[in-house]
Amino acid sequence: MDRRTLLCGLLALTAGVTSTACGAGEPARRPGVGSARAGDRVAGLADVPVGSGALVDVGGDGQLLLVRPSESEVRAFNPACPHQGTTVNPPAGGTISCPTHRSAFDPATGAVLSGPSPRGLAEVAVAVSGLDVVLS
Repeated sequence: MDRRTLLCGLLALTAGVTSTACGAGEPARRPGVGSARAGDRVAGLADVPVGSGALVDVGGDGQLLLVRPSESEVRAFNPACPHQGTTVNPPAGGTISCPTHRSAFDPATGAVLSGPSPRGLAEVAVAVSGLDVVLS
């Protein structure tokens, strides 16, 4: 659990309210596949720019980082930074970065390149099926 989640939970318990800063009115998203299963569509191929990537909601309650290193290849990672669970940014300038403490990750492998993260991003198996990206 990250600090933001803990603090928002404590605020809700003690004050009986939910702050807009804590995501009031927004559906909860968990990093990873959520309730999606193998074979489920997670995105259209066109939704993932070649040489970059995109954060996509999956399974109604999950979120993945899709990275497209070439026309025919798409890789997926759990977007939670292993350091403190912050959602990482899609690739820019050749790296995936965490906005909290600036850990950097290799978009091709998810390996940690720098920063406080103790390990790389967890890869999630996906495949290209026609014009869709599906869980494997």
